[in-house]
Amino acid sequence: MQSIKTKLKVNNQQKTILAKHAGVARHAYNWGLATCIYEYEATKKRLSAITLHKRLVTEVKSENPWYYEVSKCAPQQALRDLERAFKNFLTIPKCGFPKFKKKGKKDSFYLEGSIKILKGNNIKLPRIGIVKTYEILPSVPVKNVRIASFRGASLTKKADNWYISFKYDFEPDPTGKKRDIIGVDVGINALATCSDGSKYANVKAYKQAKKRLTRYQRRVQKKEPGSKNRAKAVKKLARVHKKVADIRADTLHKLTTWLAKNHSTIVIEDLNVSGMLKNHKLASAIADCGFYEFKRQLSYKCEWYGSELIIADRFYPSSQLCSQCGHQQKMPLHKRTYKCYYCGLETDRDFNAAVNLENYARQ
Repeated sequence: MQSIKTKLKVNNQQKTILAKHAGVARHAYNWGLATCIYEYEATKKRLSAITLHKRLVTEVKSENPWYYEVSKCAPQQALRDLERAFKNFLTIPKCGFPKFKKKGKKDSFYLEGSIKILKGNNIKLPRIGIVKTYEILPSVPVKNVRIASFRGASLTKKADNWYISFKYDFEPDPTGKKRDIIGVDVGINALATCSDGSKYANVKAYKQAKKRLTRYQRRVQKKEPGSKNRAKAVKKLARVHKKVADIRADTLHKLTTWLAKNHSTIVIEDLNVSGMLKNHKLASAIADCGFYEFKRQLSYKCEWYGSELIIADRFYPSSQLCSQCGHQQKMPLHKRTYKCYYCGLETDRDFNAAVNLENYARQ
């Protein structure tokens, strides 16, 4: 399966109907959560999504006719999401208790049924009609879609825009490879250093926008809560966050696509990112790199393009080994040049680690 997420080009009328769908889904979720809390405290039983939907039809829909202005899929999927959230809370230790949804924060809803991708950049949605996108969509059958609006109040990646996402069947298409094995060492100074000598710079999107983010955040704090001026300031701040996220995502996508398309075997390290983030001096720089996202993208793109991804053991000393003779020595972080005391090799620290990762796959 391959997934697509793209921005919708909507007018004011379409924004209204999309907001109505999200509002109904949010209302159903919050009603279901309140009902589940009451029933669980009284009987210690967890209500299923089917039971909640039956009660929703008899108790809520009859009193709120605006439920019939939107697709029935929106409240149904909201109750399924609630059931899964409660199940995760009861079965997975680290999952927290489900929270009530708020208007304007990660508004989303689900649609299924007669969804058709028309010629060009048009998609036909039930109860909404034909909506345009900003890019050409593939001519594939679509069973269901999820539409989300990440608004300014949430300060997330997307600022006050509607996005549509769906999955479709995808046949992997192996590409011709330019190199057999390549080792990739990721870092802060250079995002990726490869064993063939190529380097990809770290754009450091958050660092470049940090002063602007601080200034916009200060403007938000000075505005009166609930005022229109505060809403405008929040939207401006969200746009800057969106730009930072887009720059980082664009860099990672270009790098991972190049690696997966042109190399038969790619070797990377299994980094302990959560442990690295505990270093408060480097936490911001590490988070700005997107190491986990790099690994995630590389995993599925290797399947698309017929490549193999090898993840070296977390304790493999790629930075300490000499790539020429195999001698191991301590390498503190401040040392950026590897000087082997045994054979005299002198090379860049990251390049030496990348060659060691390539040798790891040849063993």
